[in-house]
Amino acid sequence: MTSAPATPVDQPAQNSSASAGRTSAGRRLPGGRILLGLIVPIVLLVLWWLVTDVLNVFTNVQLPAPQRVFNAGVGLFESGALTVHIGISLQRVLLGFAVGAGAGLLLGSLLGLSRLADALLNPTVGAVRAVPSLAWVPLILLWIGLGEEGKVLLIAIGAFFPVFTAVHSALRHVDPQLVEAGRAFGFHGVRLLTTVQLPAVVPTVFAGLRIGLAQAWLFLVASELLGAAEGLGFLLTESQNNGRTDRLLLAIVMLAVLGKFSDALLGLIERKALKIWA
Repeated sequence: MTSAPATPVDQPAQNSSASAGRTSAGRRLPGGRILLGLIVPIVLLVLWWLVTDVLNVFTNVQLPAPQRVFNAGVGLFESGALTVHIGISLQRVLLGFAVGAGAGLLLGSLLGLSRLADALLNPTVGAVRAVPSLAWVPLILLWIGLGEEGKVLLIAIGAFFPVFTAVHSALRHVDPQLVEAGRAFGFHGVRLLTTVQLPAVVPTVFAGLRIGLAQAWLFLVASELLGAAEGLGFLLTESQNNGRTDRLLLAIVMLAVLGKFSDALLGLIERKALKIWA
């Protein structure tokens, strides 16, 4: 007895099963992406081990083996110094990023929403943006000194301009019909901004925030190279002066790990914001 050929009713069911399988595979994708992202760091770690421990291409002063860097980290952790360096650097980055990103959001929103403010302030902001941020270091030293306030201010300057640029540009290009629809529903001013305009530019705003966060980590090192007694930037300088390349590499690795972790955390917040607003 032969089976009947698949009817048109059976075919959608088969397609539905295939689609469900693809959806299930898609749900497993984040774990696969993490594993794929680990391939390059693992390969680099193996190459690092080969050129140091196996092939002896570099001396211990030029490039210590991974095990030496790990042991240096363990020693600093057991003494409590590594925790202090990481904690103070995180504090400076978070404070500087909060100040700089907050100012960038506010000023970017003002210039993005007001044509008068844009015409009045954008040329000045653009001129200031063209000045290398490190050029402000001498003035910061003169006005504020080498204390925490100066370091946080320098980090804030680094975080400000990417956020400002992203918010300003995004708000200037919001669909006018969307804005008019919001006004038709009675939304004006701050309510229009928070209900219609900001949700429309959430992806662009978070792109600016993530660039601003990366800039905050860059300017952290610059700020801690200027008279700091704690922090990962200070650990870099101290290790260089003492010839401790193992600790220097440890500081670089910790900066990379912390920067990636903070970016991933901001990415998680972005996904939640997109679910709510976008």
